Amino acid sequence: MLASGQVAGAGAAQADGAVALPRLGIAGRRLRLPRLRVSAHPIVGRLALGWLLVGGFAVAAFARSGPTVLVPESGQVFPPWEAGPLSLSFGHLTHNWQTLDLGFSLMLIAMAGAYLLLVASVRTLSVRAIVACIVLLHLIFLMGPPLQLSDLFNYLGYARLGGLHHLNPYTHVIGQEIHDPVYRFTSWHNLHSPYGPLFTAASYPLGLLSLPLAYWILKTTTILASLAFIALVWRCAERLGRDPRFALVFVALNPIYVIYAIGGFHNDLIMLVPSLGAIVLLLGRRYRAAGAVLMLAVAIKFSAILLLPFLLVAVRAPKARKQVVIGSVLGALPLAALSVALFGFSIPNLQDQSTLLTDVSIPNIFGLLIGLGGGAPALLRAGSVALVVTIALLLRRRHDWLAQAGWGTLALIASLAWLVPWYVVWLLPLAALGTSLRLRRAALVLTVYLVFAFAPRTEMVLKSKGIYLLGSNAGQASLALQNKLSNPPQ
Repeated sequence: MLASGQVAGAGAAQADGAVALPRLGIAGRRLRLPRLRVSAHPIVGRLALGWLLVGGFAVAAFARSGPTVLVPESGQVFPPWEAGPLSLSFGHLTHNWQTLDLGFSLMLIAMAGAYLLLVASVRTLSVRAIVACIVLLHLIFLMGPPLQLSDLFNYLGYARLGGLHHLNPYTHVIGQEIHDPVYRFTSWHNLHSPYGPLFTAASYPLGLLSLPLAYWILKTTTILASLAFIALVWRCAERLGRDPRFALVFVALNPIYVIYAIGGFHNDLIMLVPSLGAIVLLLGRRYRAAGAVLMLAVAIKFSAILLLPFLLVAVRAPKARKQVVIGSVLGALPLAALSVALFGFSIPNLQDQSTLLTDVSIPNIFGLLIGLGGGAPALLRAGSVALVVTIALLLRRRHDWLAQAGWGTLALIASLAWLVPWYVVWLLPLAALGTSLRLRRAALVLTVYLVFAFAPRTEMVLKSKGIYLLGSNAGQASLALQNKLSNPPQ
């Protein structure tokens, strides 16, 4: 049965009749389920921590050594202020793209192996060692350029579009500022901004600064947001009565988190701060504040809205649930007013991104396997329906709302036609803090899949075997749309 008045997975919390605790049992007695634990020698965890640092430093060093395939658009423009203050120390490293692709792929796989060893041996490590490794990795990547994708410069492109050129990013595109210095660093030249109004409005002041200064401010802000998010993971673990070491390792030392989220300086890290802040507030029984803070996350990136129904499920007392709703409304109203004042009734462009395919997205792979020609529109619509049904079913099972939110997030990621590796960071904190061992295993499986799927060598191997994952009609249509959205304006 479900016992009322406690926090999910928290052990013995004080009762207030408001938040549900998962407690399975018969005749009032708790049912203890056996869990397999993997033990490891202490040296294993220390070596794994060291290897993550070595791997992170190696990737960052090659990225900042000069124009490489690791840094988007660097073949066209790669100024010293982008490379970072340590760039001159690594000028002798290779720039051969095949060597770098192979080296990056192998390093990413090796870091994934070290991560799995860390998860298995986390109880042999001290909090000090874990925190030191996390902070050092953040500093290593702060000193270098963005890896793999140019999203950071796209953020700045939209900021300058609105803040400097007084053009609405939801109705205008970066291609309309072709003479702005940021243009050469960006990739989506003909895409209206898909980012939330709060993030877009908050970035406007950066558009008034010089590009190098704005670049470093945004990088530093993202790194600080990541550290704040990790601190909130620690706080949640403590409130739930969990070992914070496991939560820190599971989330912050995941190779996707390290290389793609931190190394790419993606705004998902900024969005995760209010998302997890809402959970912390809910666990502290500050229900109205939890609803309001979650709306900040939604106004940064709309995918955060998925957490709201699970917050409502977590709260059992009707009065407390009403407070979450009131807080959400009170938080949403000023954000909506801000959006209308700055952008009119234009909204973020989520439509184009929802129709684009990445070759290794689950719908595309599934569609190829069952003979439907990859991520065909009908399959994508079926996936959206399946997502809604899955969320509805999860909301009916209230024994662990954090785990259910995690399963819902996993379903969302699996349904996305446009899948990029750092989306796994939406799932990691919920898997780490929930009580579902299966969810944690699923998060690890997804991590391993993303590591291999997005390793540059994987695409080369597939093409050498005559396998083109975007060779279907749907794939070709997606490539045509990508070219249209990214090519310079005519």
